[in-house]
This record gives sequence, structure tokens and C-alpha cells, in this order.
Amino acid sequence: MTTPEERRRSITELVTKHGGLSVEELATRLDVSESTIRRDLRDLAERNLVERTHGGVVPMTNVGIERSFNRRLIQHLERKQAIADRAVEEISEGHVVYFDAGTTTMQVAKAAPDDSSIIAVTSSPMLLLELSKSEGTVKMTGGEYRSETKALIGPTTEDYIGNSNFDIAFIGVNGIGTDGTLSAPNESEAKIKQLVVEHSARTVVVTVAQKFGEQSFRRFGSIEDVDLLVTDERVPEDYRELFEETELIEDVFESGARG
Repeated sequence: MTTPEERRRSITELVTKHGGLSVEELATRLDVSESTIRRDLRDLAERNLVERTHGGVVPMTNVGIERSFNRRLIQHLERKQAIADRAVEEISEGHVVYFDAGTTTMQVAKAAPDDSSIIAVTSSPMLLLELSKSEGTVKMTGGEYRSETKALIGPTTEDYIGNSNFDIAFIGVNGIGTDGTLSAPNESEAKIKQLVVEHSARTVVVTVAQKFGEQSFRRFGSIEDVDLLVTDERVPEDYRELFEETELIEDVFESGARG
């Protein structure tokens, strides 16, 4: 049996390796109760070895931007996993698949089938590491690294996507306006998302329902530009008429997509 100190050392190593984990994930990995994990996290946080978040933990770091991303990575984690589990059902053998940078698309990458016939393309170094665990071919767009979102952006990225064709693309959003507009936090990221939509035979937006009613800096399209939207809860009534041309799969978290 491991001692509390050994377990806490394991927690620190796991959190550093994964960039952030939920209490539930740590309890499962270490085969202890969630209450035990919470006590461990309280001790580690008091020693400034980790930083606690709502429902989880991230590595202690002096870089605020890194911490912010890691927080987002575990925020609504189970909901994002449920969205991902349903979204990857859209992937077929032999598909060329684009994975957008983001925390929900990270879960899609983790849930993607381990199929050697699939070609995965991403503009995210973090997703690249996850996708490289599979048997399929993985390609990186190249470009300029943007630390706020851990994404590659700029002319090189845009040129790569503009000269590619994808069977299916999984896109994240920062906001969905009341008029159905989709938005991103940066001009280049918005341009990249727009290009991906234009060069994909099928576009799937994956997002927690919290993004409905939010708005980010740059628009890159609208709901009618995508083929499918997968979300965790029931879409607000005010938005339902926007889905006349777009397939909607909602309430995947409440319906128990992940057990």
C-alpha cells in the first residue's frame, strides 16, 4: 500500500504530465476515494506544489497564461468528454480529419478511433501529442505559436489549410451569438477556422452549451455554415430556429453519453 506522501508525489507527477486533471480522474487513476484526493490536493496546494481549481487541479506555474489554459482544460471536463464521445462517431475509415486547437477538441482527439487509415491534421502542438498515440498518420500545419491558446497561427498555417481538403473537421468556438454567429478571440484564429470550414466536406462544431450567448472578438462564420453541432445540454429556445439547415445533437451529457 502506498503512503500518503507517495500518493501525493504521484498526483504532482500526473498533474504536471497532463497539464491538469479532475478529482474524479485522479481518484480513478490512483484507486482511492475522491475525498482522499481532495485532502491530498489541499495539502499539496498549501505547500505550493499544485493549484486547485473548481473540481480539479493544475500545475503550479508562474506563467498566468499557461495556468489559464490548464484551467480551461479541466473546466466542464466530463461534459466535454461526453461531447467528444458522440462527436467521434462521425469519423469513418479513411477519413482526413482536422482537429481544431482547443480544450473541447482535445477531448475529441483523445476519443478518436485508433485507426491506421485515418489522417489527422491539427494546428495544435498539444493535440499533436495526443493524436500521435494512435496508429493513424498525424500532420501538423506549421505556423507561429500563440501561447494564449496553444495554437499555431499566421500565414503558414493559413496557407497549409487553404491547400488542403478535409473529409471532416472538428471546430471549437469561443462564442455563439444570438444571431447564430460563431466567434474566436483572435483575427488569425478566426481566419483559420473560416478556412477549415471552407475546405471541409463536413464541419462539426463541438461546444459546451455555456458558449451560447457569449461573444468573442472576431466572427468566422455562423451556425448555418456548419453541418453538425454537438453540445452537452439542451440548446436555449431562442436558438432553435437557427438549426433549420444544421443538424443538432444536444443534451449528450444528461443522456449519459459517458456512462
